[in-house]
Amino acid sequence: MARLTFTICMMLSLLPLPAQAQERVPVDVQLVLGADISASMTPDELKVQREGYAAALTDDAVLNAIRSGAYGKIAVTYFEWAGVTSQNVVVPWTVIAAPADAEAVARGIAVPPTWQSRRTSISGAMNFAAGLLDASPYKGIKRVIDLSGDGANNEGPPLVETRDAITAQGITINGLPVMTADAAPQPYDVPNLDKYFSECVIGGPAAFVMPVHEWEQFPEAIRRKLLLELAIRPQDPGRRPPVMLIQAKPAYDCLIGEKLWRQDDRKHFFNPENDYRRRGTP
Repeated sequence: MARLTFTICMMLSLLPLPAQAQERVPVDVQLVLGADISASMTPDELKVQREGYAAALTDDAVLNAIRSGAYGKIAVTYFEWAGVTSQNVVVPWTVIAAPADAEAVARGIAVPPTWQSRRTSISGAMNFAAGLLDASPYKGIKRVIDLSGDGANNEGPPLVETRDAITAQGITINGLPVMTADAAPQPYDVPNLDKYFSECVIGGPAAFVMPVHEWEQFPEAIRRKLLLELAIRPQDPGRRPPVMLIQAKPAYDCLIGEKLWRQDDRKHFFNPENDYRRRGTP
């Protein structure tokens, strides 16, 4: 019996430990890039979006910023999202420490999208991104979730509560609202999407919004956003997030996307696979 117990213990000791129990590899930044791929995005816009992320990660200034960190490397993963059940990891966790690393990630991102889905669940994307950070084999001085999108949350858990629970863990959520004038009007468009992202989406140490008004601006906006995310350290007392005085203005309605969805009679014709209410979620 003792020999059997010893054998079982030896076999269990050889099993891989979960990420939380392993010694995580230190990096300067753990960066989760989440790109909106909902049905409101055209194939051309999806192409520009992917090419913009790929170009930014291989930019010389971005690579110099990576090399200037304490460890000289970051860990990146890239996923695409739409409804609350629609997230797809395109590039798994990868370390970038040299141009060749960045080029490999860029090649993975540049592959044309193979799917799109209805609905927009920013809160679902946040929770998915937080799960990626939790399961990551890396440990960053700074942990960042970077979300780009062209609309408001209209499905999934309440956005503000989701954001606050994630940022309470010391995670920063930054946003890139896509506000292009040439886009076809959508039934769930909200006014001042940049303000919606500022008040309802972003949070955490040194969080910021980088709006895009023309698709030609997208690659440069991504590049600038990466430089800010790599340069600002949470422990740096000289760099603080901007103070926004909003007492004199009414707060943005962070449930506006959900309300627009409920008011639209066409919603019953949409594919219900991403409708969390049909699955009994409150």
